[in-house]
This record gives sequence, structure tokens and C-alpha cells, in this order.
Amino acid sequence: MKKLALAAALTLVAGAAFADPVEGIWKTQPDDGAYAHVKLAPCGSNICGTIARTFNGSGEYDSPNKGKQLVRNMKAVGGGSYEGKVWRPSNDKIYIGKMQLNGNKIKLKGCVAGGLICSSQTWTRVK
Repeated sequence: MKKLALAAALTLVAGAAFADPVEGIWKTQPDDGAYAHVKLAPCGSNICGTIARTFNGSGEYDSPNKGKQLVRNMKAVGGGSYEGKVWRPSNDKIYIGKMQLNGNKIKLKGCVAGGLICSSQTWTRVK
């Protein structure tokens, strides 16, 4: 019984040790008057972000975008940097995406035309 308990404890510690530092809930900057809380979590060997809550000038509201994937297949490339794709709900377009983690902030960038035209946001960690 002690061996089983020890194995379970080691599994929990190992899982926590391998958690990606970007995992968690992040607050976006406002875009077209609204912002969201996005849950960043593993999707296979990459990181994806799903819209968990949405807010506008009146407070929290039930957006049709809740539950949709905003950050798509971000692959860690070292030094807190990630590359993948991002979806912008306001125009329903998918962009080449990059994320850079810096403490409790992430700079998220979406680009078109091979990276010539980009837009960025800085997200803050909620939890």
C-alpha cells in the first residue's frame, strides 16, 4: 500500500513539474469593446487557448464565442516563446501567431503577409 501511495505522489509531483508556465487563465486586452478570459492548456504537445468568459462595458455577458479556440497549437520554441496560430473573433480570421511569456504577462502577436503586417496584445494572468 505504501508503494502505491508513493507512486501516486510521485506522479502528481512529476505532472506539476512538467506543467507549461503559460498554462492558466489570461485576460485579453479589449478588442472592439470586449475582452475575454482565455484558458491556456495543453492540446497534445502544444498549447491552445479557449475563451472561458467574456466581458464588455456592461460586465460579463454570454458571447457566442465562449468555448471557441482563440490560441491554436502554440509550440514552445524556447525562452518563453511560442509559435502557432491565433483566431480573431471580430473578423473571423486566423493569423500566424507568436506568444512571448514575461512573468505574469504574455505578448500575443498575430501576423499576415508572411509577418509583414502584425497586431499585438498584452495579456495578464488572472490565475
